Formats: sequence, C-alpha cells, structure tokens
Amino acid sequence: MTARHIYVDETKERGYVLVASFHIGKDAELIKALRKFILPGQTRLHMTKESDGRRRQILDAIIAAEGTATVYDAGHRYGANQLAARAAGLQAIVEDAGQQQTLIVLEQDDSLIQWDRQFLYQAVRAVNQADSIRYEHHRAKSRLLLTVPDAIAWCWARGGEWRQRIEGVAEYRKI
Repeated sequence: MTARHIYVDETKERGYVLVASFHIGKDAELIKALRKFILPGQTRLHMTKESDGRRRQILDAIIAAEGTATVYDAGHRYGANQLAARAAGLQAIVEDAGQQQTLIVLEQDDSLIQWDRQFLYQAVRAVNQADSIRYEHHRAKSRLLLTVPDAIAWCWARGGEWRQRIEGVAEYRKI
C-alpha cells in the first residue's frame, strides 16, 4: 500500500491557519512541474517572494495536479494563543488522517519542533494510530511539496481573487 503524505504549513497573517495538502506517493509530476519554477540562486519556492505572474503559474501547476488540501482555521476560536490554535489544527489533521498509512511532513520551525513532537506523539496515540501515522519536520528547500500548503496558505491569507483561485483545491474547516 502506498502511504499518503500530508504536507503542512501555516500562516499567521489573518489569524492562525494551518494548511494540509494531501498526496499519494511521491507526486512525481507535480514535483517536476514545481522544480521548473526554481530560479538560479533560489533554494525553494515561497509565495511571499514571488511576483504575481509567477504566483499564478505556480498555482496553475498545483491546480492542474488535482491535489486536495484543507485549510484549518483556528484563528477565530483561539485568537492570539498560537500554540492552542496549532494544537487544534494538528489534532484535526491527525483525526482526518484516519487509519491509512500516513506521513505528516511539517515545515520545520526550530522553535516548535520539540513542542510538535510531544503534541503529535500524544495526538496520534489518542486516536490509536501509532502504527499508521508518522510525522517529520523538514525545511521547505528539502521537500518541494511543502510549496503546496505554503501557496494555499498565502492565497487564503490574501483573500479576494487569490482565495478564489484555490476554491477547487482547498476545503475550508473552521476549528
């Protein structure tokens, strides 16, 4: 059985939002498409540093891959308490993972690694999925598919036409 991969990134721009993109296997075609956008001297794609034209092209590649993502919005409920909001988002991701073999890949934030590990250890065991759910932290430059939740989170925070572009890809959940 091929493991599902869930790539996770966040935005704190307009409340606390975690975005999880869901992938089966390695998504070789999407990786190949995204790799084409990396310019000489760039180590990764990051929506905040791209021009609008390149943002549209990156989003078109993501949309064409027909992946899915979920926007977990905890900002309204938890306000400025970012750890509580993160906990709610990670809990929802673990619960949504179900019983399928899953690897959760979180964009590495050195200040949160220990907290994430402790929280996820408990969350995975609370749903009796210690044998099926694994989790790892990686820098975006080492996992190109972390571009997907970054792009969706950026669009979500921007709102307007950017949020409209991802409507067919991203499901919204207020948690």
